[in-house]
Amino acid sequence: MTNVVWTIAGSDSGGGAGIQADIKAMQSFGVHGCTAITALTAQNSLGVEAINAVSTDIIESQLLALEKDMKAKVIKIGMLANVQQIQLISEHISHYKAKWPTPPVIVYDPVAIASSGDLLTEEDTVSAIKECLLPLVDVITPNTHETQLLTGVYLIGPAAIKEAASKLMAWGAKAVVIKGGHWDYPSGYCIDYCTQNGEDYWLGNEKIQVPHSHGTGCSMASVIAACLAKDYPLKDAFILAKAYINQGLKQSVRYGEGIGPVAQTQFPTNLAHYPQVIEPGSWLGDELDFDVPLDFNMAADFAACESKKLGLYGVVDSIEWLEKCLQQGIKTAQLRVKNKTQNELDELIAKAVTLGEQYNAQVFINDYWQLAIKHGAYGVHLGQEDLESANLVAIKEAGLRLGLSTHGFYEMLRAHNYRPSYMAFGAIYPTTTKDMTGQIQGLEKLTRFVPLMQSYPTVAIGGIDLNRAQEVAKTGVGSVAVVRAITEADDYVEAINTLKSVINENAC
Repeated sequence: MTNVVWTIAGSDSGGGAGIQADIKAMQSFGVHGCTAITALTAQNSLGVEAINAVSTDIIESQLLALEKDMKAKVIKIGMLANVQQIQLISEHISHYKAKWPTPPVIVYDPVAIASSGDLLTEEDTVSAIKECLLPLVDVITPNTHETQLLTGVYLIGPAAIKEAASKLMAWGAKAVVIKGGHWDYPSGYCIDYCTQNGEDYWLGNEKIQVPHSHGTGCSMASVIAACLAKDYPLKDAFILAKAYINQGLKQSVRYGEGIGPVAQTQFPTNLAHYPQVIEPGSWLGDELDFDVPLDFNMAADFAACESKKLGLYGVVDSIEWLEKCLQQGIKTAQLRVKNKTQNELDELIAKAVTLGEQYNAQVFINDYWQLAIKHGAYGVHLGQEDLESANLVAIKEAGLRLGLSTHGFYEMLRAHNYRPSYMAFGAIYPTTTKDMTGQIQGLEKLTRFVPLMQSYPTVAIGGIDLNRAQEVAKTGVGSVAVVRAITEADDYVEAINTLKSVINENAC
């Protein structure tokens, strides 16, 4: 069942939405799409002329055939034409979740209104959706019209968006993505919302004003489904789907006399197509009336490192190891110490700064930004969780470089808001130095991160040993950070020299 995704949806004879769009979007993200067709629509670029619901017997035969041989990792559901279809699909999904060795993830795109404004389902389906289907749904992806139809909440602002999402989750949905293509708030911008496990995510970009946008909702939900099948967390699937749609809108063309379809392209590789992660204190955050903490101190455009190629990056937990690394010619290093008293930390960081100056090296202090400022460190390295508590203004004004950890596309785009001195991607492989459950990125994602963030020095970290260093360096990443590969080596001098050689040989 690896990377098999089903789409249960209607067929668009015009080829722009429904099953046709789903398959194309899924293929763009390297998953295999299977189909169970719920309706045969007669439509073109001018509108929907007829909807021919498929009988429940025929739908069931499609589902039984797929279940026998091609079980899905993710099932994306689109248009369901009537109550009988909703009940049938719900029964089958309930069975899959109870009986399959690995229950499928269910992504439901409640197709109620076409881009043309045509109503695509019977009115009595809403109650059946709430009662039968929503308790089985992992992610629901309505647009603003569909959200209002399902919840009765008029989406006049961010609070209403969250209220509507809460209703959908109270009815059983595990996560909600509300697509903002029809929501012009603030004016001229497209704002999308996602909530899962008590966390809210907001994305925004200037509205892409093109006439040809047929199939955007189907395509976005299908990309989310494809990304989930490839084990991306929802917040990453959310941001990739949005980037894909932005890219497709910019390349859309007309094929008939009416509205053309969004272009089905490829994995989005241009940063310009990605939305902004909206945070409190940002311009869009202010427009959306986000609460801003009293001690908020947003800063961006931190001092640059001497080079975009930081080379071998040693991460060590003692002054002794820091000095050993610097003695062997490592020019970028990080002191990462835990469980020390304040006095011990003060002394260690002062020594680290002195060693950095002595060996003309870029020594970063992990976490302890106050002491890094106090002792005039070269730079400080922070995790995403530190961005809400660290005094970024003070770090910037002190002239310190700022390195930020990222785990996936959402965090990468969030880090981009701050314009740090470098950006670290991890964990590339499983590591014993910290719990990275659900945050393993792998080489495939690393090859995507590096070109997107090419304006920054980039660092790969996490589980990288001598055997893996070469394949990591071949991705084009500017630096490879190692921890145990040096400190646990039989001969650390040989290990350092070999690692430096491998990284330099593969530097792009």
